[in-house]
Amino acid sequence: MCGITGLYAFEARPDRRGLHATAQKMNAALMSRGPDAGDVWQDPEVPMALAHRRLSILDLSKAGAQPMESASRRYMIVYNGEIYNFRDLRRTLEAQHKISFRGHSDTEVILALIDQYGLAETLAKINGMFAFALWDRREKALFFARDRMGKKPLYVGWAGSTLVFGSELKALCAHPDFRRDVGREGLTAYMRFGYVPAPLCIYQQVWSLPAGCMMALDMRMLRGGQDLGPLMEPYWTHKAALEAARGHMVPEGEDITADFDTLLSTCVQERMVADVPLGAFLSGGIDSSLVTALMCKHSRSPVKTYTIGFHEEGFNEAEHAKQIAAHLGTEHHELYVSAQDALDVVPSLPEIYDEPFADISSIPTYLVSKFARGDLTVALSGDGGDEMLGGYNRHVSGPRSFAFAQSLPPFMRRQMAEMIGTIPPHWWDKMRPSHPQFGTHMHKFADILGKKTPSDVYLRLVSLWDKPKSVVFDGKEAQIPLVSQDLQVDELSFAEDMMYWDTLSYLPGDILTKVDRASMAVSLEARAPLLDKRVYDYVWRLPLSYKIRDGKGKWLLREVLKTYVPEEMFERPKQGFSIPLAEWLRGDLQDWAEDLLDEYELRAQGFLDYRHIRDLWEAHLKGRGNHAPKLWAVLMFQDWRRRWG
Repeated sequence: MCGITGLYAFEARPDRRGLHATAQKMNAALMSRGPDAGDVWQDPEVPMALAHRRLSILDLSKAGAQPMESASRRYMIVYNGEIYNFRDLRRTLEAQHKISFRGHSDTEVILALIDQYGLAETLAKINGMFAFALWDRREKALFFARDRMGKKPLYVGWAGSTLVFGSELKALCAHPDFRRDVGREGLTAYMRFGYVPAPLCIYQQVWSLPAGCMMALDMRMLRGGQDLGPLMEPYWTHKAALEAARGHMVPEGEDITADFDTLLSTCVQERMVADVPLGAFLSGGIDSSLVTALMCKHSRSPVKTYTIGFHEEGFNEAEHAKQIAAHLGTEHHELYVSAQDALDVVPSLPEIYDEPFADISSIPTYLVSKFARGDLTVALSGDGGDEMLGGYNRHVSGPRSFAFAQSLPPFMRRQMAEMIGTIPPHWWDKMRPSHPQFGTHMHKFADILGKKTPSDVYLRLVSLWDKPKSVVFDGKEAQIPLVSQDLQVDELSFAEDMMYWDTLSYLPGDILTKVDRASMAVSLEARAPLLDKRVYDYVWRLPLSYKIRDGKGKWLLREVLKTYVPEEMFERPKQGFSIPLAEWLRGDLQDWAEDLLDEYELRAQGFLDYRHIRDLWEAHLKGRGNHAPKLWAVLMFQDWRRRWG
């Protein structure tokens, strides 16, 4: 894995020496993404530079170094990612086109494909995770592309009249002309979701390239400061892939466990190719346990597995992971972290996530990445199973709640919603102390009673702040693409709609962002076999009953896992990968939070409604409800502002 960055200056008489120095500075900001090597290439004819930081995974020799030139000398590339079918593609190029290669990196194969077939056909052929910038020296055109699921990030924007891009925003911030002006659309979206969804960015004049998209920039036609949003085009869409898959549905009742096992096994085996130490994250949940089991099937030596545990009751899955590791015979490593260990990560979060990010599980994700990095350079994870196979509670509870609401007359829905809303969340919590955030869930249910469409219900379920413009001064909410009419797919159930919407936004914006930044902060490559394109295509051919059955999600994954691990080892309520944030904000984190929520600072910034936030903070401290998720979003923005604003 790597970090990429670069720039193109549109000044009348750019300083070529200064341009190279700036590219080096931008590249240095990405050191953790590629500590093994780094280089800058500058075009001798035009004011542009490409830069690359290398984390050596395949072809550790200099033959795999970047920026890399194509055999035709027409193209230069900086590329971040792994292409898992590159060996097959290489053999095809050698056999059909008599192409010879200098080394054995996937980067060289990508360039050969582009030389031979062009960019569009190359993107259709490659299967993996990637983000790259490609410079066409002949046509003076710059191309950007990002993988189908959004595993690898890429930002493109302006620093004055200079086009800049990078794997992370910190590379753009390193340019001396970059303005760190907060965009109201990005901030409003962040307060709703807890992350900034592509193509938005927290900064003005910067765009996050969406998953499955490319951008073609003709430098002879482009103007400095031009709106780049309209230039982003999808080369692949979830909607088209899903509709194609639905045309070849698996018949209801057909036993496909063995077929799915074979497919997953292939995807896992392909991701075990590396010239460096490799292992797996093992939480003890269904997804990571299955990935680990399949790795064990293909490994000649015990697979190295890693998990972290918490001493706090209700937040520890380490014992489950240990039991499964023992059954599979892995070389298991576990680390119990104290509350202080986790709290010590908090000041580093703005550096790790250089855009506001409010998923609290970013802390344990970083801790397990750091722990594994002591031995590994590559770790496989179970990410993707929840989104594609109905693993979240909302996939089951959402349709049930909405169906119940729709069965009631409108006047009864209004009365029930009003009755629930009159009881504060913390009172509901006292009624059901065994159910965490019961009051919050009841108030969400009250909101659902007033929703008219499945998309409205989904948006409420995934929103931190259901009305983000009420907390963002001059807030501006962009059209939310995940529920736009253009992206709707006919004949899906509500549960399938939610899985589809999850893969559009929540998966790349939250889950994959979290894993990428946490792992790359410690120079660890994370690979997700469940997010292979073939798996995606296959699961959308399945009837809903293969995903959700008897009120439980991920039915097919469970069936496959049962062939490797006894059912009693993994059948338990979904726990999640989190920490006791509500209690910490009333305890060890209170002084830190109080400082960030200073009324004078909030008022002076002019971004957030300080009265609303202070009232929420006081209510949380007094135990009048668990407002930790909303407050954490505010705290992460405030902490980010101090570092990057």
